[in-house]
Parts: sequence; structure tokens; C-alpha cells
Amino acid sequence: MDFRIDPELCVACLACVRVCPSDAVAVEENRVWIVDEACTRVGLCLPACPHEAIIAVGDGTRALEFALSRSAVLILSVESAAYFYPATPEQVVNACYAAGFEKVHRGVLGDELVAREYLELWKEEDWGSGGTIIRSTCPVIVETIKNQYPELIPYLAPVSTPIQAEARYLKKMYGAETKVVYAGVCLTEGGAEVDAAITLAELAGIFKKRGIKVENQPFFYSRIPEERRRFWSTAGGLPLAILKEERHSSRRFRKVRGLGALEGIARAVSEDRIELGFVDILPCEGCLDHPLLGPKEGLFRRRVIVGATEPARAPASVLVDGVDIEVGAAFEIQVADTGPTIEAVEDILEQIGLAPNGRPWDSGSCGYRTCQEFAVAAALGRTTLKSCPRYLERLATIAQQQAAVDALTGLASFRVLRDRLANEVARAHRSGEHFAVLFLDLDNFKQVNDRYGHEAGNTVLRETARCCAAHIRLTDLAGRYGGDEFVVVLVGTGEEGAVGVAEKIRLAVMDVGKGMGYPDGIVSASIGVADYRPAGPNKDEDVLVAADRALYRAKAGGRNRVATGGGDT
Repeated sequence: MDFRIDPELCVACLACVRVCPSDAVAVEENRVWIVDEACTRVGLCLPACPHEAIIAVGDGTRALEFALSRSAVLILSVESAAYFYPATPEQVVNACYAAGFEKVHRGVLGDELVAREYLELWKEEDWGSGGTIIRSTCPVIVETIKNQYPELIPYLAPVSTPIQAEARYLKKMYGAETKVVYAGVCLTEGGAEVDAAITLAELAGIFKKRGIKVENQPFFYSRIPEERRRFWSTAGGLPLAILKEERHSSRRFRKVRGLGALEGIARAVSEDRIELGFVDILPCEGCLDHPLLGPKEGLFRRRVIVGATEPARAPASVLVDGVDIEVGAAFEIQVADTGPTIEAVEDILEQIGLAPNGRPWDSGSCGYRTCQEFAVAAALGRTTLKSCPRYLERLATIAQQQAAVDALTGLASFRVLRDRLANEVARAHRSGEHFAVLFLDLDNFKQVNDRYGHEAGNTVLRETARCCAAHIRLTDLAGRYGGDEFVVVLVGTGEEGAVGVAEKIRLAVMDVGKGMGYPDGIVSASIGVADYRPAGPNKDEDVLVAADRALYRAKAGGRNRVATGGGDT
């Protein structure tokens, strides 16, 4: 069984990412898909998706072909009674016969085979009185352990899944060429022994294609039914004797539900060396709790329906004498994928940044529980930094900062200058204080570019910016107006003080040219000075325009000088 995401229905809400225990959901902007290699088919994403964009896909076409051959054997899970309700189990089985299946088994034989194997293991000396054995009849648990907790592989019970065991049994009983189809909720349970695995919805689809209505089938079996009574087992393959003998929280038997418990089990076994006895662990409350059957709220109803259809227990074994198969299983310890490098993960975490308290954000807004999980997924290519709101916020902040600073000189940009001037005018009107503006233009700057190259011109601009910044206070502001023009805002400064600052900057610019070895006069600056007084006669005049006018007066007076609204200094 595979899970697929319908792109037409998916809105990238990341609900599936939040519940996936194996990080098998990949996200790239608005595109979301499932990584088959990482998916454990637990199905938690199905009910989590509020838009019904996730669908489960089995081998429906192949199963239909086998049914048309009228020689295939169907293993029909007991959960079908709840799925097809109010139709009776007899009607469902009759519909399977009508669809073309030669034999219809109910999964009981597999449970019996596995339960017998567990009973034999339970009687062994070292099991039950010490050590740790983990239930291995759920493929989701097995795959999760293989992928995420390989240290638990040696503790898996060496027993096949019930459907896998029953498929082997049926091929032994009916012939090795017999095609076995499984219809249920946990489609990976049969392994390679099952020729086709389909969901109960796909079985209903086969009925529809064959023109069969389950509700129109007889209420009694149209053929002699296959064995559906139990002797050793309960649903899922656990022996009834063990469940009666041991409490669910005894030292020899522990009932655990949920994949989240595996982390604690791994720590207890591998680090703390605690002997847990037999660990009956499942990802949910059994197959009746599987997401394919509906929401968890309907679990009690489904249990009542299935329990009412369970026949009386058999007085003896229902397995056929002479049909012997291997029920054991071996789980190889494979070399796990090394995953992303530490450097790659740390690089992504560095780009995300930390919260104001110095810790990772771990807000979950990206769909992952922690920034560390997100960084690992991003390093594996299953998501991108564009899915991280904190990263996007940081990018926006950096962009704002970059827009506020001139890239070449490091001074404030024109936008910042404009906003600062507006704020200073407003503040002057509130407080009655004045401020001054210097408008600086480099003389003969074009000659520098033409004679010595643009890189030399950039150096002159950077040094001029340094001169401006070196002669102002922290409360003042120096910015690049554009090209070779600079503006300095001097807070709480009158015209006389501003002229003194302008003169220092002019002399410093001259020293820059001399220090770079240029001829006298090629690197110099003309500066216009204007002050703004909220109660002055020119209060309605733009102070920057006044400083620009003073600059032109300095240019007209021969350059390399400071000028005010009243003339040269």
C-alpha cells in the first residue's frame, strides 16, 4: 500500500507533516509529497488531513485480474464486518465469491499459526523470566524499529506477521501457484507472500466493477465457509492463554500503544539495561483503530460490531494436519543511512537563527516539532528553508537592514535619510530645538573615475564616507544621497556649529586625496550648510533644498569650500 497526496486538494497546511512519525512528508513551497522510502504506512496522515487530500492506494487492478481468473484465494480481514456494516459477514463473503474469488479466508489461520509460535517461545526458559522480547506482528512497528531504532532489532520476536504466515499456509495447502489476495487495513502485513494487497474501499470498488451489491447477497453462506473459529489466538495473533495468565502491566508482559513509546523502550533497553519482558506494542489500538476505518471516535462502535460477529471458540486446533510451514522470521540489522552531515544540519540551523532567549524557536509553524527535526529534513531535501516562517522573517529583517544601509559606503541609504529628516522636523516642532544639514559633493569626481578607474573612485567614496562618520556624534546621521553626494544631519546644532563640522570633513577629504597620491585639487569637497529653526523665518522651507542651494553657492565660489545660506564661510 502506498499513500498519495492529491495536489488538487492539498493546500500545504502541513497537518500531515506534524503527525508523520517517520518524517516521510516532503515539502517544497506549496508542493507536498510522500517519500515512499521513508514511509512506514502507519496511516496517521489520513485522518490528520482536513482536506481529504491523502489517499491510500493498493493493488486494486492486480486483485481484480486475480478475481477474474476465478482461482485466487482471498484473505478477508475481520475488520471488514465494521467497514461493510450493516451488511452481514455472510453477505460480504458471498459478494467475494460472486466477484470471482475461489476461497475466502478470514485471517484466523494466520492468527492461529502466530499464536502457536508465541506459545512455544513463551515456554522457553529465557523468555518470560528475563530479557526483552518485542512483538513483531505489526509491520509498522518493525519498519519503524529498522529505520529509527536499529538497536531494538535483536529484541524483535522471531515471528512472522499473521497475514504473511497465512499466505504461506494457503500456498502450501492449495499449491505454490495459488494467487493470494489480502483485503484489509494494514496492507504491508503480508509481505512478498501476498500477491496483491487491497484496501476494503478497493474491494468495494471491485464489487462495483463486477456489478455486485453486497446488500443484495443472501444472509446465509452460498458455499461451505472456510474455518473462522479460533483455538489459541486472539485477533492479531497473541495467544489467549498469555493474556489470561499475565496482567497488562506485569513484569513479564507490558502492553504499550503508540510509536512514541519506542524511544523510551530503546533507552530502557540499550542504555539503562532494563529487562522489560514481552512488550506488546502496536502503533494504535489494533487494526480496528486504523485510520482507514474511520475516526478514533468510532472505535467502540467498530469493536461492538466485530465482536458480535466473532464465532464461538473451537474445542481443538483448526489447523490442518500435515500442512507445516515456517512461521519464524529473521530481522537483519542493516547498515542505516548515515543521513545528512552534522555540518549541513548546523548550517541550516544557523540560517534559521535563535529566538530572543538564545534558544531554538521550536514553534512548530514549519510542520516539524523542533528546529532540529526541520534542519535534518531540509538537509535530506524533504523541505526547504522557504517553509520556515522564522527564516523568512529573518530574511525580511536582513533585507530591511540592507535597504537601510548603502552597500558601498556603509552609510545610511537615501530612504533612511528622508525618514530621518521628516522625524527631525517633527521633533523640532514639538521641542523647539533646531538641527542642521550638510550637503556634500565631491569636486572633480568624474576625473578620478576617468583617469584612475571606477575602483579608485569607489575607494574615494568609501574614504569620504569614513570622514563623514568620523566627525559626527552617535545621535547624528550620515548618509549617501546618491552618486558622489552625501548628507549629514546634525541634531541640536546651529549654523555656526555645523560650519565647524563641515570644515573638518572638508579638510579630511583633502587629506584622503593626498594620502592616495593624487594631484592637489583632484579630491576635494564642496559643502552646503543649512539649519532648521521651527520658529525661524524659513520654517516652511525644505531644509535639504536649502542645504543644496548652499552647496551650489560653494561650487560657484570656486569649489573646495563650505557655504551657508548667507554666503561662503
